[in-house]
Amino acid sequence: MPHILSIDQGTTSSRAILFDARMRIVATAQEEFTQHYPASGWVEHDASDLWSTTAGTCREVIERAGIPASDIVAIGITNQRETTLVWDAKTGQPIGRAIVWQDRRTAALCQELRDAGHADMVTEKTGLLLDPYFSATKLKWILDNTDGARERARRGEILFGTVDSFLIWKLTGGAAHVTDATNAARTMLYNISEGRWDDDILKLFDIPAEMLPEVRDCTGEFGRTRADLFGREIPILGVAGDQQAATVGQACFKPGMFKSTYGTGCFALLNTGETRVASRNRLLTTIAYQFDGKPTYALEGSIFIAGAVVQWLRDGLKIIREAKETQPLAEAADPGQGVILVPAFTGLGAPYWNAECRGAVFGLTRNSGPAELARAALESVGFQTRDLLEAMKADWEGNGGNVLRVDGGMSVSDWAMQFLSDIIGSPVDRPEVLETTALGAAWLAGVTAGVYPEQEEFARGWALEHRFEPSIDEATRAAKYAAWKRAVAATMAAA
Repeated sequence: MPHILSIDQGTTSSRAILFDARMRIVATAQEEFTQHYPASGWVEHDASDLWSTTAGTCREVIERAGIPASDIVAIGITNQRETTLVWDAKTGQPIGRAIVWQDRRTAALCQELRDAGHADMVTEKTGLLLDPYFSATKLKWILDNTDGARERARRGEILFGTVDSFLIWKLTGGAAHVTDATNAARTMLYNISEGRWDDDILKLFDIPAEMLPEVRDCTGEFGRTRADLFGREIPILGVAGDQQAATVGQACFKPGMFKSTYGTGCFALLNTGETRVASRNRLLTTIAYQFDGKPTYALEGSIFIAGAVVQWLRDGLKIIREAKETQPLAEAADPGQGVILVPAFTGLGAPYWNAECRGAVFGLTRNSGPAELARAALESVGFQTRDLLEAMKADWEGNGGNVLRVDGGMSVSDWAMQFLSDIIGSPVDRPEVLETTALGAAWLAGVTAGVYPEQEEFARGWALEHRFEPSIDEATRAAKYAAWKRAVAATMAAA
């Protein structure tokens, strides 16, 4: 029976999931790796960790499944986006640590560029805001702060890539330096209307074109793995950034459909079809997926801290040992306390885009404790999601549905998803397959390999596990959201 190997390289761990010919999960392997915080607002990964955990989990999942490598007909890759790597074109050795999407070290540079009047040009070409979140300023920082790097780049001696490009380069033994349109669209170097690296932006950031990967559709040939890795060469036939892969996995193929994925951060995408919608509310215009050279666009809102706020409860405050403990704590919280947590640990994302503010807690009393903080942490994700959806509805004039499809680790929490439904005032649908990011990558590879059904049949197979309906009245909803907005305003005022 043919199988598809899905690589899901995330911000805090790498995973490999093996799907069978019916798109059922056969086996899973996961390995966490170290996060590095060398300065306030800086976040880095050791690129060797990204590679070793990816290769290791792939071998482990094949072993767990007990199948020969010859049964794996294709590999799909999905990855944390915007994270920036530069490596030696011959050896594959990184020239330094990867700068993670959460990193804010280039905030001052972004402000200088905005002050110089470049923001509108960047947004017009890329659909993105001039922000440290994206790869362009991270890459410029690496080239500016590594001796001889820019000259080496011009000679083609070092290469740039997002995580997908780096993994493909390593998997193919350096035979392929490629990316897909969804990852390219997150670099702030790619013209999403013209489908090419933009010369004006490359000049603005002084980035040599010689170091950039070739951009391809989400489906197609990206190279073949080295035979020594898994016992045979396996074609890589599908690639998409993690949020775009989740959009595919959630079968959000029609304009007006939207999903929200809760991982380390939270990312909501609204499919706008062939129409590139310019946001008036500081959302991003991006590529949802690209087939046959034709992009499908989306509006996206990005929240930097979602699941990471639960990690903070565990690793920072040490008030829980496991993420699942947050639900009983939230249920036990005093309903009379209005504790609000604004988790701006690395600034605020959409629709605020404030890189300088930091986290804050409001409404503490002498009786506030772990239960109230756990509830406030889970509620913060719902509040931030509503911020995104409000902006999306204001931007897009199409008559889309009002049901939000959710996935990701935090979506398993019934309490968090019920609060989400309550605060947005709309149904929230949780699918049977929560691994939608990995499923999306697997489908991209599997449909290319001729193993999985085409788009319409795949969409018909989407199955609901649970629908959460709003359970509070509009007055309560409005009061809670107004309190959140006051807390956000105070947090930004204190920056």
